[in-house]
Amino acid sequence: MRGEPPALSRHQAIRLVEGSYLAATTGLIWLALYYLPVGGALFRLALPLPLALLQLRRGGRSGVEGLLLSVLLMTALMGPVRGPLLLFPYGILALWLGWCWGRGFSWWLSWSVGVVLGTLGFLMRVLVLSLLVGENLWVVITRAGAGMLERVITLLHLPISADLGSVQLMALVLVVLQELIYVLSLHALAFWIFPRLRSSIPGPPRMLHGLVALDPL
Repeated sequence: MRGEPPALSRHQAIRLVEGSYLAATTGLIWLALYYLPVGGALFRLALPLPLALLQLRRGGRSGVEGLLLSVLLMTALMGPVRGPLLLFPYGILALWLGWCWGRGFSWWLSWSVGVVLGTLGFLMRVLVLSLLVGENLWVVITRAGAGMLERVITLLHLPISADLGSVQLMALVLVVLQELIYVLSLHALAFWIFPRLRSSIPGPPRMLHGLVALDPL
């Protein structure tokens, strides 16, 4: 009959269901990260993986659609500020890693650019949350950087004092170090978990074989 939409093929139906499921999974992890008092570190590690898996299995278009669906869902549930924060850095990282893994690129490329994206996304989150709460949250990070710098100066008996510029630099170094560990952990988790889901990512560089050999799963 005229006017009836064409029936979905089996492949299209699987793609639609899988995309919706993984987008919803991302949304649930985002909600848990915000509202559950425990497990924050685990939720952060898990957050980019469903969308990265979706892009790895179904291609870049499905990955982008899944991310948009997750953001729209979280915007409806959490409001126009916290919902879109899913993009920074988790959503962007998910798309980047899924794209790199799907094309078989080296860990060095996906890791290094991932660290840059993660750092920029973290700084964007700090900016948006600072505007939201009406307080400069970067001050908290610079305090941690000042404490770290003072310990280094004391430990090494350096004949210098911590000025504002060095404190800001140390705070940025701490953020980058955090992202180095975080993005590498995402690679290791995907390398361990995705083959169990009938997907896989490129193998690690020889230098990192010892790390991924410690598969806890």
